[in-house]
Amino acid sequence: MIRRALAVLLAALVLTVGAAQAAQATGYRYWSFWDRDGGSWSYASLGPSLSRPEDGDVQGFRFAVSEDSQDAARPRGAAEFAVICARTPARDGKKRVALVLDFGTAADAPSGERPPARRTVCARVAPDATTADALAAVAGPLRYDSNALLCAIDGYPRKGCGEQVASGEKPGATNTSSDDSDGGASVGLVAGVAAVVVLGGAAIWQARRRRG
Repeated sequence: MIRRALAVLLAALVLTVGAAQAAQATGYRYWSFWDRDGGSWSYASLGPSLSRPEDGDVQGFRFAVSEDSQDAARPRGAAEFAVICARTPARDGKKRVALVLDFGTAADAPSGERPPARRTVCARVAPDATTADALAAVAGPLRYDSNALLCAIDGYPRKGCGEQVASGEKPGATNTSSDDSDGGASVGLVAGVAAVVVLGGAAIWQARRRRG
């Protein structure tokens, strides 16, 4: 009986720790950058400041909470160069780049902010302009951090830049707990383990009592 009680205790501990680790999984709130290839989006291999699109290219930006590039949310809606740049005529010595700006959903917005509506713009820039140059020409103000990470397009969001967001957090909240992000035990984990220990102790006590 004692061995059985200990087995139950161990199993409960494993389940408690596993649930706590799942609850602590984190994503990041940031602007992702995309290239349009035919009728689909692909995650850009270069940052906006290094990418040099050609005339007729379509590129997109999406603000969302994502764990990594494979999990990142793509820009939504139609994205056709002929439609986006229909009212921006071609000019000699210039190139046109169609940009899709998807500010995301309310669930991904920082606390106290509301995402603007998705929109498309056509940037007419110099032939050697980067995507960052094209974006600055039509969607400023832009905001970057000290590592040149794009933090805001058209002033959105007002604050924050690539901050961690724990999965399971309510929309608009950010993860500010250094204990959880460093892998320390959360309050829920400690409480769960304590409860399991109490239950396990009671089971062992009852087993000993029956044997006695």
